[in-house]
Amino acid sequence: MSLPFSVLDLIPLARGTSSGQALRNSIELARVTDRLGYRRYWFAEHHNMSTVVRTTPEIMIALTAEATTRIRVGSGGVMLPNHAPLKVAESFKMLEALHPGRIDLGIGRAPGTDPAAALALRGSRGALRGDDFPDRLAELMALGEGSIPSDLPPAFVSAVPPDASLPPIWLLGSSDFSARLAARLGTGFGFAAHFSDLPPEGPLRAYREQFRAGGALERPHAILTVSVVCAETDAEAERLAASLLVAFVRLRTGQRSELLSPEEAEAYAFTPGERTVLEGIRALHIAGSPATVKRRIDDLVARTAADEVMVTTFTHGHAERLRSYELVAEAFGLPRHE
Repeated sequence: MSLPFSVLDLIPLARGTSSGQALRNSIELARVTDRLGYRRYWFAEHHNMSTVVRTTPEIMIALTAEATTRIRVGSGGVMLPNHAPLKVAESFKMLEALHPGRIDLGIGRAPGTDPAAALALRGSRGALRGDDFPDRLAELMALGEGSIPSDLPPAFVSAVPPDASLPPIWLLGSSDFSARLAARLGTGFGFAAHFSDLPPEGPLRAYREQFRAGGALERPHAILTVSVVCAETDAEAERLAASLLVAFVRLRTGQRSELLSPEEAEAYAFTPGERTVLEGIRALHIAGSPATVKRRIDDLVARTAADEVMVTTFTHGHAERLRSYELVAEAFGLPRHE
């Protein structure tokens, strides 16, 4: 059986494009990748970033599931520290009721934003300082299984709708914390190789070695998320990737940014400090022709034994993003649907 490929959508907001158009572009991309044979289409949650429109995955999941037929649709992920577990459980049970068997619930531990926005989301400095992720996750899973006890009448709280199950939970991370927790709970695990400075081999090895069957899964399933820009030639892919690199450098150095065109990005004057950051970021992204992209992904899969590859593509032009996913599908022989 061929290696499954999936999509992580960051919903890029290019300079000169409205947010409404960016959102509609993502729904079109989901339709295309559904036909191209991708397995999943996940939306990220991030806040207070000017180059993306990805604050509420559940809204995009609902719209995208309606617009597609085969592909699973989910979150990559819901940043659980920002939300009450009951609200997450009810939102995703409702999605599962509408689209049974096609929804995934990816959960993240990070805030998905800067400290100021995290404070605005959580409402208090005490909540910002605390790390109650394991407790929140346990509450979410308990709500998926039935109910949680309450000190107020009635004596329990249940997530509705009552006749819908909670979709499969995937723990996401860029370190080995979520890898080990996913292994202990028996859930799927997704590693964010597209922005983690930690090599993926260690966390994925820890996940496999420590996995306990009998939870959500009987055997481990690891998704490796990679950043890819694919074009007909290496030179063209590297040109298109310039927009991504400038955006990531400015993000890493605490600056606001617009998603520049390739021409604007190639002309961008990096400061010495930004250039140092650029060299570290460049290694996290794959840009090249189909042959180059296939070689580099094959190498990563061989090193990590990933069960699935999730591709995120961040370009200024929508047509170039569509074409990149099409070229990746062709390179790996995904089963196209008409």
